[in-house]
Amino acid sequence: ARAAVPVKNPLLNICMDAKHHKHEPGPEGKLHEQCSPWKDNACCTANTSSEAHKDQSNLYNFNWNHCGVMPPKCKRHFIQDTCLYECSPNLGPWIDQVDSSWRRERILHVPLCKEDCEEWWKDCKDALTCKENWHKGWNWTTGTNQCPGGSVCRPFSKVFPRPADLCEKIWSHSYEYSHKRRGSGLCIQMWFDPAQGNPNVVVARYYA
Repeated sequence: ARAAVPVKNPLLNICMDAKHHKHEPGPEGKLHEQCSPWKDNACCTANTSSEAHKDQSNLYNFNWNHCGVMPPKCKRHFIQDTCLYECSPNLGPWIDQVDSSWRRERILHVPLCKEDCEEWWKDCKDALTCKENWHKGWNWTTGTNQCPGGSVCRPFSKVFPRPADLCEKIWSHSYEYSHKRRGSGLCIQMWFDPAQGNPNVVVARYYA
């Protein structure tokens, strides 16, 4: 009898159908700074990875500094979040179909490791923002996002009282706050050391 051919799981090692993603993941030798952990197998190009680090990146014309300058220790988490979103080939189990002008797929309820969410919140709690959901409701008349009329810039800690509020609400539930820890194999890490391999591969396999 012939050996059974393993069926390729359509949820594993794939890139979502969105604005800047490659059709399929592969090595990218020159990924920029914080996106470099994905260089062995990435859904982003080198150009996308360098744009992810700019204050006013061409990726989405999105301005982090809409309430004054975002502190660097906070901004690094948003850069890392962008790198995960653009570069990770391990988000298949959470890809959701959307009908939007700039992408056909998004991620929904990705279980983000407890520490990743808590550090993001801790490093950003004193930064300022005027909105809880950054996906929609901005004033785009200048071509970049500005606070909508009548909104007030307040500390993140007031807009997002708990880490889960930040991780879950800011990108309309792209992430879900997980009580699981890094290394558990049960939650997605935004931050990881590539020398140890990509820990999200086993997580995607578990949820697929």
